[in-house]
This record gives sequence, C-alpha cells and structure tokens, in this order.
Amino acid sequence: MNAQFAQAYLGIGEVLVELRAEFPDISVSKIRFLESEGLLSPARSPSGYRRFAPADIDRLRFILTAQRDHYLPLRVIRERLTDSEQAAAGYQPDTPDQPGGDYPEMVTRRDLLHSAGIGDAQLDELEAHGLVRRVGRLYGQDALDIAAVVAALAPFGVQPRHLRPMRTAAEREVSMIEQLVAPTLRQRSPRARAEADRTARQIVTLLLRLHRAMIESALAEAGLPSAPESDSALRPALASEPPPADLSRPGISGASA
Repeated sequence: MNAQFAQAYLGIGEVLVELRAEFPDISVSKIRFLESEGLLSPARSPSGYRRFAPADIDRLRFILTAQRDHYLPLRVIRERLTDSEQAAAGYQPDTPDQPGGDYPEMVTRRDLLHSAGIGDAQLDELEAHGLVRRVGRLYGQDALDIAAVVAALAPFGVQPRHLRPMRTAAEREVSMIEQLVAPTLRQRSPRARAEADRTARQIVTLLLRLHRAMIESALAEAGLPSAPESDSALRPALASEPPPADLSRPGISGASA
C-alpha cells in the first residue's frame, strides 16, 4: 500500500473503536469471519495487516445494521450489497417497469432527490433532524418514503424541525417493541426469531391503529373533521392479521404507557 494513502485507512483495532458505540458486540473474530465469507475485502499493508478504507467501514456498518435490525442471513446481505453496488453504479436490471412507484431496495442520493422531488438543502435538513439516515453512501426505501411525505407536507408549512418529535416517538416505540420480543429472541432459534418477527409486526399494526385513533380523538376535541372512513390506506386491516401473540409475559422493565 502506498504510504501516501496509509493514513486514510484504519487498522482492525481502530475499526473496533470506530464502531463499538454503534455495535457493542463487534469483535476482531467477527470481522475476520465476514471477510472469510467474502463480505469484506480490506486492503493489506506490506507486512500483511488488514487496512480498512472508509468504504470498507461503510460496508461493514451496513452488514452489522442488517444483522442487528433486520435479522438478515449473510446470503441475503450479500445479495443486497450486490444490488446496492449496482444501484450506485447506475445499473438498472432489464425488467419491466412496475406500477405503483416501486423503487430499488437502496438508492443513491441523486436518485432519492429526484424521486422525492426535494433539493440538496432539504435532504441535508432531513438528515440533520434525524428524519432520514444513510446506510453508507446509499439510502433505503424508508428514507425515500419519508422524504417524499415531508416534501408533500412542505406546502402546508410543515418543516423537518416540526417532525423531529415524531422520530423520537417512533424510536421510543421501537425500543418498547424490542423489549417485548427480547425474551423470545433470547431463545436463539430460527423458530423463536420468526415468532419475534411476527409479534413485532402485530404490535406495529396495533400501534398504528392506536396512533390514528388518538389523532382522530384530538381532532374531534378541537372541532376539526377526522380523516374519511374510506381512507383504508391509512387504516390497518386487522381482520386479516392472526391473533396477537400472548404479550402478558414479562418483556418491558419499568416501561409505562
């Protein structure tokens, strides 16, 4: 490796320091395992030590986030990394266009700006207020959806700073869900993980219904009309959901509504 660029690279110990706050379980052995699986390809110094470029760290962060937040197996993560690299390179698969505004799993900044109809300054503001987050240099479908909705709210005078409490509330609700499913996840089996995923989805559906009901109640108290009953896109269809799992088991420590 050319010494001119050596300072832009981190050793494996420095990578641990860089990511430990986000991923407390990260270890040298885990990084080496991901490399052995072909998910990471750090450069090597003349003496054989691993040297990680910023892009390698972004890639590692993507992998660890996918494992921690979405419980994805390495095979799926590898496929998504490949898709992300193709999207970043401007590759478009030779498939018919899908109706309804479908987007790739990950998109570049330029694609997000174009699809959401916002400018660089607006996206910077969304990121500054924590409403939109990157995964490496790319953005997920959630970021695209959020940006598009915020853009639609802008003509009403709603600015990103007004929406920060919604992000905070969402994070608290996710924390509650994580605590509820934690006892199941501790069983560390595919069946337990599937049950935890199903339970989490059911709780999310109920929380969305509760959120809508509370807004409609507050609107009624203010003498304002609520959303029309026909707006089924925003009203969860609970009839098609299986009965919620038993949530009476201990899951939340010291949490309150």
